[in-house]
Amino acid sequence: MTANEPTRAPRAGTGPAPRAGHGPEQGPDHAPHDAVVLAGGGARRLGGADKPGVRVGGRALLDRVLAACRDARTTVVVATPRPTERPVTWALEDPPGGGPVAALDAGLRHTAAGHVVVLSADLPFLGAQTVAGLLGTLRTSGADGVLLTDPDGRDQPLVAAYRAPRLRETLAVLRERHGTLAGLPLRRLVAELNLTRVPDPVASFDCDTWDDIATARARIREHGHVLDDWISAVKDELGLDLDVDTRGLLDLARDAAHGVARPAAPLTTFLVGYAAAQAGGGPEAVAEASRKAAALAERWARESTAAPGTPQDGSAGRPGGDVAPDATPDTRPDAG
Repeated sequence: MTANEPTRAPRAGTGPAPRAGHGPEQGPDHAPHDAVVLAGGGARRLGGADKPGVRVGGRALLDRVLAACRDARTTVVVATPRPTERPVTWALEDPPGGGPVAALDAGLRHTAAGHVVVLSADLPFLGAQTVAGLLGTLRTSGADGVLLTDPDGRDQPLVAAYRAPRLRETLAVLRERHGTLAGLPLRRLVAELNLTRVPDPVASFDCDTWDDIATARARIREHGHVLDDWISAVKDELGLDLDVDTRGLLDLARDAAHGVARPAAPLTTFLVGYAAAQAGGGPEAVAEASRKAAALAERWARESTAAPGTPQDGSAGRPGGDVAPDATPDTRPDAG
């Protein structure tokens, strides 16, 4: 395998192939962008562990970051190639181990879009919405770049979006000034750029130590985060690119469990998914299947609590309302 070949983690029986590293074409207000992810380094504070491969919430840190920048036209990972959940382009700085500025330069050489997202590979809480927000702010500002700041107000230049031509110009200036980019700290690059800063203590959280890893693993299982993260992880694992009404599905599962029987909840949601797939898939198909199943669960629950003879769904005088509201009366002479 060459340093620029795409690769993905081996999969078997997990549904459609993961989304590729080339996102959909976008309109003029959302011009295509590329992404550069720095995944090298010695991870000295982790005892030399393979930090991009450390799992948080059941997924490698690198894969979590790749999911957050999945809309990039081209995604370049600067590191030794490894299996990943989605295809990427690989690059290495020369010489290897030359530090983040040299790594950024190496990755940028494989991009062509006017805007580039630059990320480190150890951001467990980075999401696609944050990446989109950085790009949106960059497009509407006159700045060279937009970066996040951590809870202490420190710049996080590896959670940022930049104007690629300006970034290339600045890297060329630094190379000419210092003779090499190897070993230069990121602050030298930041000092040359006009940047907009956005505070975000969650998305900017990175994992430099095992204590950071433990904090991330604990936080991701908190009640307010675990469901969204689990759904996101399952969709990535199955290669699904689908946004659905999670709250609506949960309400359906609750109604099925309470109105029918507890095992009805997982079986019903499975059948809704299967029906949506049969209908062509997509959020609309899921919503329509959910609506029908929820209405059925509501009718079922009403029947189970109605007193004999109580009108249900327009079926006056029949115990439990056992005539559907749209039933056609039998008008044959011998009917009844």
